[in-house]
Amino acid sequence: MKNLTAQCPLCQRTLALTFHHLIPRKVHRRSHFAKRYNRDELNRGINICRGCHTAIHRTFDEMTLAKEFNSLDALLASPEIQRYIAWASKQKVSANP
Repeated sequence: MKNLTAQCPLCQRTLALTFHHLIPRKVHRRSHFAKRYNRDELNRGINICRGCHTAIHRTFDEMTLAKEFNSLDALLASPEIQRYIAWASKQKVSANP
């Protein structure tokens, strides 16, 4: 699947976007999630730039993402992600993605 080029909902830069599962696939089979969410809910996600995607996964482990940061609003409210966004939004965007 080709990456979509659009504005990242986190850093607001226009770049190629990648799909981020709001509940990481690694935890989908765990009983806590399998009992509480249907397949569509488990596969919900957002399109974000590679930099933001990497920052999210470097900052939080899968279980923390699944339980605490499983929405765009929760990610935007995170002080760690806010610090990254403040830095990333000031970076130049390469003409060659």
